[in-house]
Amino acid sequence: MGIRGVSKVVVGVRDQERAKRFWSETLGFEITTDVPYDDEGNRWVEVTSPDGETALILSTDPQDRFRAPEDGELPTSNFFFYADDLERTYEQLSAKGVEFPAKPVRQPWGWWSMFTDSEGNRFALQQRG
Repeated sequence: MGIRGVSKVVVGVRDQERAKRFWSETLGFEITTDVPYDDEGNRWVEVTSPDGETALILSTDPQDRFRAPEDGELPTSNFFFYADDLERTYEQLSAKGVEFPAKPVRQPWGWWSMFTDSEGNRFALQQRG
């Protein structure tokens, strides 16, 4: 059997604790791993999406090595999240203080928007289906 999908994605963060709170408390991801991995105080922090399919590794990245440079209205990440009902998700997350530099809009490829996490990363959010 060949490759079946994406398992984990590294997200560079400046502050792991702040990022962990954002992804778990605001977006509803589950904290699945938070352990030290060396003698320098570095931690391996993973949060898993509510559907259990994708883990994000919240990796300390004070120099923004993992972030694409900002380019107008584009995300700084190179992957999309999905929601079953994009407009409803937008309303719910906006009420929790999540910033959306691009509100939901229908594009030729479907509904999409863009949100910003606690670390300034911008992620595409597309409606599935």
